[in-house]
Amino acid sequence: MPEEVMPKILRRLKSIEGHVRGVSRMVENGSYCIDIVNQTLAIERALEKVNHLVLDHHLHTCVSAAMKGRNTKERERVIQEIVQVFQAKGR
Repeated sequence: MPEEVMPKILRRLKSIEGHVRGVSRMVENGSYCIDIVNQTLAIERALEKVNHLVLDHHLHTCVSAAMKGRNTKERERVIQEIVQVFQAKGR
């Protein structure tokens, strides 16, 4: 992963990690349920942003290279990977 993308992803993941710890404290302290749900929804949105960054990088590198290449098995493989990601998202 290139140096311009990795720090962005790592920064977001560290922020999410702290956010999750904060929600754990909220649960331990008996915070209001809806406040906890709102925080977990914010964590989900933050994870979606991480997924977007990683997927964007993957599409512009690995998938792009496979589509331009001559190896049909590799093209099929990366297409199947993307399909599986979208299927998993739908579950």
